[in-house]
Amino acid sequence: MTDPEPGTIGVLIIDDHRMFAESLARLLADEEGIAVLATAASGSEGIELADRLRPQVVLVDYQMPERDGVAIAAEIKRRDPKIMVVMLAGSAEDRVLLAAIEVGCSGFLTKDRAAAEVADAVRVTARGEAFISPPLLARLLPKLDRTHRALGADLSEREREILASLARGWTNQVIASELHLSVNTVRNYVQSVLSKLGAHSKLEAVSIALREGIIDYPSGS
Repeated sequence: MTDPEPGTIGVLIIDDHRMFAESLARLLADEEGIAVLATAASGSEGIELADRLRPQVVLVDYQMPERDGVAIAAEIKRRDPKIMVVMLAGSAEDRVLLAAIEVGCSGFLTKDRAAAEVADAVRVTARGEAFISPPLLARLLPKLDRTHRALGADLSEREREILASLARGWTNQVIASELHLSVNTVRNYVQSVLSKLGAHSKLEAVSIALREGIIDYPSGS
């Protein structure tokens, strides 16, 4: 496939169900500002294509032969942390979601919702936001194991405030409004938080922050 035009979100689809992958590719092809760079039927092929094509967003099926989607996502993020990964799964099982968050995935999409929400997932994660519903995030947070290794000791109070807001499922726009900051300022804070925690996505940052006791579970969640 040809390189996408400037400003277009390049997408790679990794799924061993060829019909499903092609269906998603056709749906995304009709979306303005999105270009499907390739589809891959195996994890090794997908990782090689991600290395070569450098997509902004990768959609990866959890149930893959040889190695599961979590392992594939982890390898893609290890090679290029800037790539946003959205996990596709047959159902929203907690163990799968938690594993996806732990390896740095930016979003999660069940296959029964893929057709309706895949374009939104691509656009949201390409902006650096997390694609997961606040109720689902709230369900998962108490299940994250906590340890204490002094990680995040260099976070400022404002950065901790930003982290707590991310744990509520707030977007940069909402955080900016609630904290009376510009969106660009919030974006800078988020990048600083990710860097200090060694996280590759907002979801991973929240996971680390809760696991390390840096922030508390959101009240009312």
